[in-house]
Amino acid sequence: MPLDHPEGAREVYFEFTPVGGVVKVAAIDSETGIEVTVMGPSTASQADLERLALQKLKARLAREA
Repeated sequence: MPLDHPEGAREVYFEFTPVGGVVKVAAIDSETGIEVTVMGPSTASQADLERLALQKLKARLAREA
């Protein structure tokens, strides 16, 4: 999924790992290698978990800038 960036689109990779009744979602920025993780219920939709992880990644990238 592309990440908005002034110099152009960047790729974000998502990794889903089930852990009991929850899912751990890692979002990784392809340009910097910065990774964030979130946890959510296994009943949540993939799109919702991706959106949550992407918001956290954007916040982290803004702090790093």
